[in-house]
Amino acid sequence: MSEALLKHVQELLNEEKWTRATLSNYSTNQFKELDQILKEAKEKRAYDEVKQLCDEHLGHTKNSIIALYLSGMIALSRQLIDDAALVSLITIFVDNHKWPIVKYLCERILDYGESKYALRMLAECYLNEENQEAVYGVWERLVKVDYEEADIAKDLAEYYEKQGKTEEAIDYYKKALHRYVNKKLFTNVREIWAKLLELCPEELDFFLHVQRKVAKNISEDKAALLLQELYQVYKQQKKIDTAIEILKIILTYDERDSLARKELVECVREKYAKHSQLEEYIKMSNLAQSWRNVHEAIADFEKHIAFDTGNFVFHRTWGVGRIAKVVGDEITIDFAKKRGHTMSLKMAVSALQTLAKDHIWVLKATQKKEKLHEKVKDDIAWTLKIIIRSFDNSCDMKRIKAELVPGILSAGEWTTWSTKARDILKSDPNFGVNPDKIDEYIVRERPISVEEKLFNQFKAERNFFDRLQTLRDFLAVGDTEPDSEYFSEMFNYFAGYLKSYTQVNEQVIASYLCVKDLVGRFPYLNTGLQFNFVELFEEIEDLPGLFNALKDSKLKEEFLHHIKLFIPNWADIYIQLFPYALSNSIITTLKKEGYEQKLVSMAAYIFENYRDLNNREAVVWLFKNVSQEDWFEKTGLSFEKQLITLIHILDLTYREIENHRETTENRKINKQVHTILFKDGVLDEFIDRVDTDTITRIYTLIDDVKDLDPALKMKLRNRILDKHPTFKFFGSEEKTVISRGLIVTSSKYQEKQRQLQHIMEVEVPANSKEIGFALSLGDLRENAEYKAAKEKQEILNATVAKLKDEIERAQIFDPSAVNTSRVSFGTVVVLHNESKGIEETYTILGPWESDPDNNIISYLSPFGGSILNRKVGEQFEFSINDTKIKYTVKSIKAADLK
Repeated sequence: MSEALLKHVQELLNEEKWTRATLSNYSTNQFKELDQILKEAKEKRAYDEVKQLCDEHLGHTKNSIIALYLSGMIALSRQLIDDAALVSLITIFVDNHKWPIVKYLCERILDYGESKYALRMLAECYLNEENQEAVYGVWERLVKVDYEEADIAKDLAEYYEKQGKTEEAIDYYKKALHRYVNKKLFTNVREIWAKLLELCPEELDFFLHVQRKVAKNISEDKAALLLQELYQVYKQQKKIDTAIEILKIILTYDERDSLARKELVECVREKYAKHSQLEEYIKMSNLAQSWRNVHEAIADFEKHIAFDTGNFVFHRTWGVGRIAKVVGDEITIDFAKKRGHTMSLKMAVSALQTLAKDHIWVLKATQKKEKLHEKVKDDIAWTLKIIIRSFDNSCDMKRIKAELVPGILSAGEWTTWSTKARDILKSDPNFGVNPDKIDEYIVRERPISVEEKLFNQFKAERNFFDRLQTLRDFLAVGDTEPDSEYFSEMFNYFAGYLKSYTQVNEQVIASYLCVKDLVGRFPYLNTGLQFNFVELFEEIEDLPGLFNALKDSKLKEEFLHHIKLFIPNWADIYIQLFPYALSNSIITTLKKEGYEQKLVSMAAYIFENYRDLNNREAVVWLFKNVSQEDWFEKTGLSFEKQLITLIHILDLTYREIENHRETTENRKINKQVHTILFKDGVLDEFIDRVDTDTITRIYTLIDDVKDLDPALKMKLRNRILDKHPTFKFFGSEEKTVISRGLIVTSSKYQEKQRQLQHIMEVEVPANSKEIGFALSLGDLRENAEYKAAKEKQEILNATVAKLKDEIERAQIFDPSAVNTSRVSFGTVVVLHNESKGIEETYTILGPWESDPDNNIISYLSPFGGSILNRKVGEQFEFSINDTKIKYTVKSIKAADLK
């Protein structure tokens, strides 16, 4: 059906060439006719053929209007980055001043999405028409997609300012300012900085953000000049705290700035005008003396200035206190248990920590516990602000918990409270992330937008892939296109990897996939980078290692997709990567594309080479996910062979865990195999339906796994005997092996857990209160209450440690798995004491259940160990205090463990 269309296009191209049609003959109508050809080509799915025809024509007739238009528009519809054909076409008509056609071509390009080139040329068209309103409309679109365009952003700002649209003007001034900073044009930066100080002086965070960029991109001296102007604004507004904050930043750039230092002293005098010791502390710290390092002087002054009547302090022994008076060099403090305590100011500065009136320690010391408990529960945001500000306005959740549990909230209350707290920290604009520590939060003096909050989080992140996820979160906010300076910086971070890489690693591949995806979604982001996946792929030295290092499932899937699209031998690479990817999409894709035999060979190879760490997990994956599929049967791997491989992997992982080899990975695989064989019942079902020869092979392998829980071996053994009562076990299979762990009964296990819980939730908090009260009594050397409480603390800690260790090692015994063919855990044995001629009955359990007075003995005790594994009729000797006693085993039965 497309032959007629292609013939028509060829005729048009030939006619254009033969008649040498002049540009004066062209109008928008001719291009509308070409649009009909494009429409027909799309309907007949002939885009590729038409483009190929036009590209061949351009090879010898490079200025063919028809070929340039058809080829360029098809490329545009396919979202190809190469727009050379349309650029050449527009240039031809611009040079000949055919502005209506230029306008039509630009609008057609923009039908497929924003284009910096098309928008610029469209603005030129409107300028030629003297349609200024339309020009501004196009400029608005251009500024959104061209992050380097600063002059037009400034023109738009001035335009809206004249119209009285202040918010719009501020927005465009900000864009222009950021872009001039990036271009390092300080004269322009300073001009717009001054304008924004007039329009929005209250946006302190914005100005501080810009000055940091100026310091980094241009120079610290230039940043200091801008800050001096900012300082004057806040000084005039009498916002002294902010003014001091700005002066401190100026002094970090130039500590010898005498004017800034002089201004700082003036601001300090104004802020602390009512302080009784102000001048003394200024003199003592040498804050006004140029010979002393300004930062040391500020730190010294701030330490001292907090010591004034009515202020709170903290001492590590006496707790929270309040300054009663300051007279000369002597300070008097009232602590809860030590009122009227005096010390020199010098000693106070070194020994005491000053606290704000709303510090969490002050609140805990001065407010009733019940009232504070209700406030903390009811007002989570308030509590977060109080605690975070209490610790230099930077605090993680661990610290917050330490302040609240158990003193104010119980452990149970904390679980619910902390969940709500995390949601508030994430969504409330009054909280942010510490730019230097990603896991710590800060309280904002001024609310922050979600975009800025995510940008700060992006900067604070140290992990590449965490930053990538933050960028995704940023794009998800508001569902809007990225036109902010924040996004520009994040995008450039990943684009930078592609511009400067020397070796292809996971960051380079991830950056390529990320940038390509964003450019595909927002074509105007393209910065001229030539993306070539094949070239990058050929430079990869360790493909499996790189794939593993892509710590992001979306990236891994996208990487596999690109391999299939661009790499000729993609199927072989899929086979190579499968043990690392364990992706169902690899299996599905290979099957769909007709590579079933490759799958069969791959599965057989993986099972054969299960000793390789990556192949072990692949064996488990294949068994769980595809072992029932038709293609897998062609591997010739019987179900028995698959089970045997899993048992070998179980044994191998146990041994490697014991030898501390790849412990984390081996534990994971061991747990997966253990679940399949025992928890999912696969082994039981197999045993039930196979003959005794097969059972012998399987059980022998299971019994050889020395670290496997003996209870599981006993349970399997009993299941075999139920099915085959005459089944004979040979060699070591007859001997019960006691686990290296601690075998316990279910009732004792629960009892020990309750005991641990009681100590942790009742006795430990009570002991902490006892220690706190004892500390409040002062003088630890003569403090009997303190010593007793500390001794009790040591006992509790030792008990908790012992219980935790035992509970961790404990293996709950299954009563249905008791083995009465020999003396073992959970059996009652009757012994004939040959020396005394009497019978003695003992129940064999563990150390938790041991009760010698009632003849319940531990299998770990000397006597229990000597009885263990004895059969009925067997004789043995046991020595007590050098006296040998001869015993004969009379009977063995299962103990009642209900």
